[in-house]
Amino acid sequence: MKIIQTSLPGAVVIEPQVFGDSRGFFYESYNRDKYAAAGLDLRFVQSNVSRSARGVLRGLHYQWPHPQGKLVSVLDGEVYDVAVDIRRGSPTFGQWAGVMLTAENHRHFWIPEGFAHGFCVLSGHATFAYQCTAMYDAKADAGVRWNDAAIGIDWPISEPALSDKDAKAPVLADVPAERLPVFA
Repeated sequence: MKIIQTSLPGAVVIEPQVFGDSRGFFYESYNRDKYAAAGLDLRFVQSNVSRSARGVLRGLHYQWPHPQGKLVSVLDGEVYDVAVDIRRGSPTFGQWAGVMLTAENHRHFWIPEGFAHGFCVLSGHATFAYQCTAMYDAKADAGVRWNDAAIGIDWPISEPALSDKDAKAPVLADVPAERLPVFA
């Protein structure tokens, strides 16, 4: 397993060791002991799978005051995945990191608690998996606008298919301070 640091401290890309031959491949998508040895002592309580068509953009989502860390990967297809640091007082507040996740590269992206998360689908469709450190809480569910100019994410699509919720999400500057996590 290889850990690749992004420009956001704590948000990392994980490349598992893949064993393959003419029959296919095998890799550990998560091993608590190996992750802990790499400094990622993660405990998951919920696992989700979504499927989306080309051009769909989901996000930027987060929960507060019951934050979720997410370990995300793609089982089928290709997505551009993004994490945004939205922790008040963080030296990287409002900054983002993006990574290509594909079924072929087997990469995982760790998005820590206190970060917003989003992705857009670049293939015909994508099956996306994520493990969460906290249960989904509808009352804590929140979002930031995907194209907030102050954040400046360089999405590889310009006119994504969005949910009403994502299209109406506020820009980060308009999110009330009490609805944002605090940098510890």
